[in-house]
Amino acid sequence: MRVYLLLMLVAAAVTFLTTPFARWVALRTSAISAVRARDVHLVPTPRLGGLAMLIGIVVAVLLASQMPFLSGVFDARQVSQVWGIVGGAAIVCALGWADDKWDLDWVTKLAGQVLAAGFMALQGVQLITLPIAGTTIPSSRMSLAATVLVVVVAMNAVNFVDGLDGLAAGIIAIGGTAFFLYTYRLTAEATPDDFASLASLMLAVLVGACVGFLPHNFFPSRIFMGDAGSMLIGLVMAGAAITVTGNVQPEVMTGAQALPAFIPLLLPVAVLMLPLLDMGLAVIRRLAAGKSPMAPDRMHLHHRMLALGHSHRRAVVILYVWTAVFAFSAAALVLWDWEIVLVWTGVFVVLALLATLGPLRHRGRFLDDDVALSGQVPKVPAGVGAGTPVTAQSAPQGGVRPGATTIKETIE
Repeated sequence: MRVYLLLMLVAAAVTFLTTPFARWVALRTSAISAVRARDVHLVPTPRLGGLAMLIGIVVAVLLASQMPFLSGVFDARQVSQVWGIVGGAAIVCALGWADDKWDLDWVTKLAGQVLAAGFMALQGVQLITLPIAGTTIPSSRMSLAATVLVVVVAMNAVNFVDGLDGLAAGIIAIGGTAFFLYTYRLTAEATPDDFASLASLMLAVLVGACVGFLPHNFFPSRIFMGDAGSMLIGLVMAGAAITVTGNVQPEVMTGAQALPAFIPLLLPVAVLMLPLLDMGLAVIRRLAAGKSPMAPDRMHLHHRMLALGHSHRRAVVILYVWTAVFAFSAAALVLWDWEIVLVWTGVFVVLALLATLGPLRHRGRFLDDDVALSGQVPKVPAGVGAGTPVTAQSAPQGGVRPGATTIKETIE
């Protein structure tokens, strides 16, 4: 456990320290998020935080490759899987940077996602079995297709939910922690003499990268992770899940004893419950309206939280609570009877509902945006978009740094 915690700390520290560099790169390459009608941020913001997260993950994995404790993860059988996940993360990070800079069309973006998922699958990170009575996927082509589908869905789910400062990073950090605890226990029970696990390694460095990025990204954010970050953490989470889900062959059990056999399949879904729910509702909503599934709107879960009356910060923290309820409830099934887990899950669901729909959304200054802002973040009219100069005439008084004439100069 100490080795994984060390790697988590390294990933967090490297990500935290390199985020200012990523912000500088975003400014120099014009990877900046302008203020659009569907956005909730107030000023144009750099959006290349995924670069810092990638650096943090790569440095932590390189350190792990030199540790005798994890030698089994980097043996000839698994080393290609490690670098398959890291390589896929690098591909989607580059794709996300291109999208953040040039706003790629959805077909090009999807093709890049399939390329990254396919690269990872060809390196051995594939769904081979399902943890349901040891079901084996019948052919290599079906295995490849299933893997690509799962990875692409995970990337887009995280991308869909990345709409408030700190939301995606916090959700993955919380869900990833629950998943890490599960994989660590699974490894400890399967091989008591060897705690090395590819899934535990990737989840530890992923959680570390998210935690290291959050201080820069929590409201009011100085940098967004952008598509480079949301797709990266979605891919790494999916890769870690596949290395567990696709290789566990539980014994055929009956009755209530069969429930643990579903945990490898249930837990990744629980971790990504909010992103998957948000993406599913968005697709249904847009298709029902006769629009493209990729058409933007202001009906995501985080938009609905704001519409209920929550501040930006409260909405994010409440969505963190919902993620923790789903993820840790699923992970708890490996420790306690399902009846006990069900009772406590019900209790925490009620508490989460009270936080979501209760008087907190209209009363008090708990996690209030006004307290966080303290007059530090200038407001820019919603009409200001990409390519539109921000000048002293187009922004409220105090909204532009003296002498600034462009978006980039305003936010530097």
